Amino acid sequence: MSPTQEQIAQLARGRVLVIGDVMVDHYVSGRVSRVSDEAPVPIIHVGDERWTAGGAANVAANIAALGGTARLVGVAGGDTAAATLTAVLASLSGSIETRLIAEAGRPTTIKTRYMGGQHQIVRVDREQPGAISKATEDKLATTVDLLAQDCGAIMISDYAKGVLTDRVLAAVIAAGKKTGLPVIVDPKRNDWSAYRGAAIITPNRKELQLATNAPCGSDAECAEAARIAIATTGAAILLTRSEQGMSLFREAGQPLHLSANSREVFDVSGAGDTVAATIALGVASGLSAETAMQLANVAAGIVVGKRGTATATPAELVAEIGAGNRGLGGAPGALPLAEARELRKTWAREGLTVGFTNGCFDILHAGHIALLRQAASACDRLIVALNTDASVRALKGPDRPVQSEDVRAAVMAAIKGADAVILFGEATPLQAIQALQPDVLIKGADYAEDQIVGADIVRARGGRVVRVTLIDGQSTTKVIEKSRAPSKS
Repeated sequence: MSPTQEQIAQLARGRVLVIGDVMVDHYVSGRVSRVSDEAPVPIIHVGDERWTAGGAANVAANIAALGGTARLVGVAGGDTAAATLTAVLASLSGSIETRLIAEAGRPTTIKTRYMGGQHQIVRVDREQPGAISKATEDKLATTVDLLAQDCGAIMISDYAKGVLTDRVLAAVIAAGKKTGLPVIVDPKRNDWSAYRGAAIITPNRKELQLATNAPCGSDAECAEAARIAIATTGAAILLTRSEQGMSLFREAGQPLHLSANSREVFDVSGAGDTVAATIALGVASGLSAETAMQLANVAAGIVVGKRGTATATPAELVAEIGAGNRGLGGAPGALPLAEARELRKTWAREGLTVGFTNGCFDILHAGHIALLRQAASACDRLIVALNTDASVRALKGPDRPVQSEDVRAAVMAAIKGADAVILFGEATPLQAIQALQPDVLIKGADYAEDQIVGADIVRARGGRVVRVTLIDGQSTTKVIEKSRAPSKS
């Protein structure tokens, strides 16, 4: 059973203390046109540069994006990178409280990724991964003990950069025991004995294999490796398995396996942070581990469809779960306009181009698929607006639609390329276009541009109108007429 909108909304009640290795993710993007004469390397003509939260800071950013509150504790240098990270976190949400402890001589970790188009060409790391000083350990322990008291969970984000020493881990787990808070660990070290006392550990297959010296291929092998890890730590193991989804192993009870959400993968950077953040926030807000795991699976599917280190939002969770239910006794595929607006704002903040197309889409045929494929290729995210049943009847006559709006919305939401579906009951989609302010407006080439509703709105804000090629002879009316024609046999 899929998580409900009420359970997604419940995430806003959660408060998580996040401690770990904070870093800055730096993306330099551009166009590659030739190879250097000096060495066999590509030349990047830089077009864009951006800074995002990385490591434990990305976990906090994911918690805030999901509607929760994060208290972030970490170590940074007294440098411009630390100031950049603080500014990035402040710009994301007012629900991140940042406590970065400066250690002299220790720079803030920066990971710079050089991108040629959609492809990562090289990554440059600037860091000093040695263990922090005893004085810094004491400051971290004191800060965690102080901030944990009114939180719902503690999240340890271990990137093996030297912040989470044995003493710090012992202090964090002791704080969790003293306050009765579950401790969730995203691990990196190979010796997991220091994590004993945690409630949940969230490794990938490689991390579990290195920690247990056991293979992690089949379900049976993963179960055996998880049994070894549980014996070492006493924690439940939530194993992420890439294209095979994720599995939850506990000391008692049967394993729970979830298939991966099917989505085109652009970038897996930070997907583990999203899983850990969603699990921690779900548990902190009172959801069961099973429900938190389901939400984490959906959230991970969303972020791998984005470029670079990214986050997921409640609106995106609602849209994705609604699409996954496909109308078969679950939530319908269509989003309310207000939720679609929030989704559109999220995509805008992430620099994604949002497209809009509309139609009745009654009996789906090859012409519809061709239009949708071209529409999706014209933007990063596509919103499809469907006429309601009443609107279709007004346009097409009393015998239409053949399929109800709920069924049409569910089918549309299941089609690759349709990232959100809405319904509109007016004669035209003008109101929806005014509310959503798309960057690209897509319509069939059978419409002249001056006939396309909303074209002036989109062009006024610097957007564009795309008229896509249609397949001759394809229409719902013709499909219906052919189905009703008497057989020639």
